[in-house]
Amino acid sequence: MAVLAAGATILEGLINTIGSGQREEPLVCTCGHKMESNGLRVKEVLTILGPVSYKRSMYQCPDCGAVRYPGDEVLDVEDTTRSPGVRRMMARAGSNDTFKEAKEDLRIYAGIEVSAKDIERVAEGTGEAVEVWRKQQSTIEDNATPPVPWLYISYDGTGVPMVPQETEGRKGKQSDGSAKTREVKLGCVFTQTTVDKEGRPVRDPDSTSFTGAIETAEEFGWRIYGEAVRRGLYGAQKVVVLGDGAQWIKNLAEMHFPQAIQIVDLYHAREHVANLCKILFKDDEKRLLSYREKWWIYLDGGMSQKIIAEAKRKLSKHEKAKKEALSEINYFKKNKKRMQYDRFRAQGFFVGSGVVEAGCKSIIAQRLKRSGMEWTVRGANAIISLRCMINSNRFEDYWCDRAA
Repeated sequence: MAVLAAGATILEGLINTIGSGQREEPLVCTCGHKMESNGLRVKEVLTILGPVSYKRSMYQCPDCGAVRYPGDEVLDVEDTTRSPGVRRMMARAGSNDTFKEAKEDLRIYAGIEVSAKDIERVAEGTGEAVEVWRKQQSTIEDNATPPVPWLYISYDGTGVPMVPQETEGRKGKQSDGSAKTREVKLGCVFTQTTVDKEGRPVRDPDSTSFTGAIETAEEFGWRIYGEAVRRGLYGAQKVVVLGDGAQWIKNLAEMHFPQAIQIVDLYHAREHVANLCKILFKDDEKRLLSYREKWWIYLDGGMSQKIIAEAKRKLSKHEKAKKEALSEINYFKKNKKRMQYDRFRAQGFFVGSGVVEAGCKSIIAQRLKRSGMEWTVRGANAIISLRCMINSNRFEDYWCDRAA
């Protein structure tokens, strides 16, 4: 603690040279009038080293009365008493664990005393600021990244528990038809440049970036498109969209990535085969297992049409079972072109959407779906924004841009 206190004293001496004294250029108010110096004001700022005080000049507009502190602007402490370093730590801690646990972590590991509510405010405020920065960056292609042979785009949805007012009037999965959750749409973009000795695809290390929010499919479409552009969409030799076959996933792919090869996640397709077998052979386990294994082989070989043809011949005479089976058969009809797994594998493509599904667990569920949690849309989206940036290794980029 003595070392930190000594560091704080040195830092205090350094920052007291900032934001005071004569200015070379006049400070002009937003209303157009020249602002006048109105003496020095003392401000205490909590830093990683501890609290420090500094004096900075206060400027006031003689016309509209607006006040500015140029020193605060330089140090990035406008309207806050916490340094950028402390805010960065609070935001990261609050995005990673409950606000109460984050408070304890900062106290134990960094000797920083803040309340759980302080961490909530700073984490959510930073998350909103990060989202604004993301939008500014979203359609700016990252020129530092060389063109890649294959660019993958994958997205999915997962529910997050909400406070009652956020689900009022919405249809859901509760017994009374109401909803307790809102869907987070999460997307990821990653690249591939090679395959292994067996011809299996290899995801490029540290190439995965994430983006997501509770928003409409239309809004999310532009979100994931912007991230794909930033990652080099138009420079990629081949673009692949991986999804579970849901209609909204297909619609966004056709709208924003018409040039892409669309692939339905193989493991979701296998689940649909298993469901179809349960419907057709529910009273005959031996046939159920036999046909499931057979149709999985068909599926791996890109022969979904054979599954459709054979399943049609096995339809039940009972109307309910027949309707359920036809619904599953229709899934394969709609996605035939997206289920050519033999051809996709021969080209070295991934055929599973495990990356985004893992993201739904590690980015969304681990923080936002804990027992007893309920979120507002605003709060959830702020934390999602933070977690996406951190897991995309872009959180420090945001702070570097602020400093610049």
